Amino acid sequence: MQPSLEKLRKFFRLEHENGYSNTAIIGGLAKMLDFWAAEARVDGIHEEVIQAVEQRLRSYDGLSPQSRADVLKGLWKRIGETYPEAAQRTQPRPQSRPKPYPALTPEEPKPRSESQASESHPQQPRPRPVAPPRAESIPGAKHSQTPAALNAPLTVLQGVGPKHSQTLAELGMQTLGDMLYYFPRRYEDYSQLKPIKSLWYGEQITVIGTIQSVHTRPIRGGSSSIIEAILSDGTGALRLSWFNQPWMANRLKEEMQISVSGTVEQYLGRLVMNQPDWEPVDIEHLHTNRIVPIYPLTAKITQKWLRNLMNQVVTYWAPAVVDSLPESTRNDARLMPLGQALLQAHFPDTQDSLKTARERLAFDEIFFLQMGVLRQKRDWKQVEARRFLISDEWLGARLTNLPFTLTNAQQHAITDIRADFDSGKPMNRLLQGDVGSGKTVVAALAAAMITSNGAQAAIMAPTGILAEQHYRNFINLLASENGIMSPNEIRLLVGDTAESEKEAIRTGLADGSIKIVIGTHAVIEAPVQFKDLQFAVIDEQHRFGVEQRAELRSKGTNPHLLVMTATPIPRSLALTVYGDLDLSIMDEMPVGRQPINTYVLRPQERERAYTLIRGQIKEGRQTFIIYPLIEESEKLEDLRAAVDDYEVLSKEIFPDLKLGLLHGRMKPDEKDETMFKFRDKQYDILVSTTVVEVGVDVPNATVMLIEGADRFGLAQLHQLRGRVGRGSEQSYCLLVPTHEDATENERLQAMAQSNDGFVLAELDLKQRGPGEFLGTRQSGYATGLRMASITDVALIEKARTQAQKLFNEDEDLQKPEHALLAESLQRFWGASKGDVS
Repeated sequence: MQPSLEKLRKFFRLEHENGYSNTAIIGGLAKMLDFWAAEARVDGIHEEVIQAVEQRLRSYDGLSPQSRADVLKGLWKRIGETYPEAAQRTQPRPQSRPKPYPALTPEEPKPRSESQASESHPQQPRPRPVAPPRAESIPGAKHSQTPAALNAPLTVLQGVGPKHSQTLAELGMQTLGDMLYYFPRRYEDYSQLKPIKSLWYGEQITVIGTIQSVHTRPIRGGSSSIIEAILSDGTGALRLSWFNQPWMANRLKEEMQISVSGTVEQYLGRLVMNQPDWEPVDIEHLHTNRIVPIYPLTAKITQKWLRNLMNQVVTYWAPAVVDSLPESTRNDARLMPLGQALLQAHFPDTQDSLKTARERLAFDEIFFLQMGVLRQKRDWKQVEARRFLISDEWLGARLTNLPFTLTNAQQHAITDIRADFDSGKPMNRLLQGDVGSGKTVVAALAAAMITSNGAQAAIMAPTGILAEQHYRNFINLLASENGIMSPNEIRLLVGDTAESEKEAIRTGLADGSIKIVIGTHAVIEAPVQFKDLQFAVIDEQHRFGVEQRAELRSKGTNPHLLVMTATPIPRSLALTVYGDLDLSIMDEMPVGRQPINTYVLRPQERERAYTLIRGQIKEGRQTFIIYPLIEESEKLEDLRAAVDDYEVLSKEIFPDLKLGLLHGRMKPDEKDETMFKFRDKQYDILVSTTVVEVGVDVPNATVMLIEGADRFGLAQLHQLRGRVGRGSEQSYCLLVPTHEDATENERLQAMAQSNDGFVLAELDLKQRGPGEFLGTRQSGYATGLRMASITDVALIEKARTQAQKLFNEDEDLQKPEHALLAESLQRFWGASKGDVS
């Protein structure tokens, strides 16, 4: 059927559903003639049919509801006489559950010719092999009782041919089941619309209306422009403004109906909305007085087309999905049934039902994540490990020899580690502590506990300079005067270690004469073999892949494992993604460490920063200056770049000082050489990109100047700030944003107000999501959550409680009532066992 007749049929049906109230279109059904007649002529519709439609609809407004019904039915009958395919369509009727798709019933579908398979005339599909469902398609929903039809390709749907099917696949939808889990990105609540006349200053709201006018106004001498549009809904007018978006003038047309979302403001006594989000309004759905889903799209499909397709699939197939979550768990957690949740998540009846549906679907995601994490922890704890009993006398003697007193947090971490060593199970512990909290001391003492019992330890760091730093610290703590080890028993193994020295280290590790090796990826190379590796430490664990961590563990037999991070991990992440790890938190700074004074400077105040730098260097201190880019050719419009500003700084700003340059495009040995020179005070100032953020210890550096600070995440800013303040002198962190307006940036203000990495980590998680914290761990699950928010601690704890309860009851899910859950869990996690480090 031609598109114009299909459109006419839909308007007639909507009018029927509205009780023939002449509300299928804003302004009445006759308004459609403004555009419909032209479309019909393009489609080649007979002129007498077009004239009949125009004649009957122009007088439609003055008829009674019963007469309107008779007119539409008679008109459709007249169209059916000329176009039989229209007559075969169902007459307008109240919306109800759609009939089953013929191709999805158990009977063999009738074959069709290739010509019938076109996009414009889709009929029943021929049978075809269906690929197995992907594990991530429907987490927790696919199992042996899931209707087989949900595995069917989308070409079984009317109106979806090969081209549309390919487009939908780009959005992640390949089967009907995928569509159930392709959720709206937001909703327009047309049941709660507010007229423009009732708007209040400061409201954040969505408004529907018709564009009355659009014009462009130059500002700032013509270097910029403002697009202004007047939106009216019959009760009032609202001025819309977009700055420096000239293309908007071509996209917005007079008489166009749009929805706009934003904050209501005032200008010269008139209501305005600046930089609002907007999109065209789907007229057909506007007057159904409902909450309308807005889906993520690609360029080749429209919101209306996809929503109609979703409605077909979701309303029929969502109720058919079998819930794999045990009834006892659903009841305890007070959850909506899965089928109902899927339906309400797409086409909610009320805001309350939408909230309840999203909670159910989010619960499923966290619940399955938790079940897998608990399984990982169980599997790890089932392995036997050598026991190492550490006496109080031995530990007391070691602590007495230290040149400082441990903080309470360090003592608690050591207590945890001692208990792990004596448990008979392999330690699997995450030691997280803020920058400068003393994790290296804890790791060194733990390694000494192992080596004092005749075994070996390995420490792996992500960079050569960090490995060398750990090596020096271990030598000072364990092998200096009054130490418990010989310096020859602790060795450094990095990529540029001389080959002859590498061979000597390999020999020492193989015969057991070397007790501790500290290095980079070189530690896990194949030629490196240990006589008796019983303790592995991985520093900055998010910088290593799963395979690299597993390779280090494989060098020993179920060695105890300690992973360390200087990135404080928010509680919600610790409960989910790191739930298989025992956790030790070091949230206390050593005595003598001073908080770093942090200030946000406007770009034009940069000279104040230079004055402070000169003063600190005059007193014998050093400075970092950090840039977000390497050179001008890379930059976004106004970002300063390290290479370019290095030239200016060294020749014009600080010509009398010694400056070094460090960036990511340098070779590893060049980076290390530059960093060593800075540490050894051969440079006064180090101009660098963010490659300095991890672990580098330069106690003499007291100033950290960060250019383009608004372009960094909070976790990164905090890590960078932690490069100073590592000595006893007062240190400073100066944050200079890219432009004046960014001075009030929320992240920068938070940095100025707090030195607490855990407080900043929580804020960073809310703003940027979990990716910053996860590295290569199970980030595919945590960052791929469709409904759950990793910041929703209440939901996470609820799901964790239920998962723990079920796990305690039936950890292998062997009971018959848990069979479907076991299948779904396997599909969610796939063949992966996860990553225990």
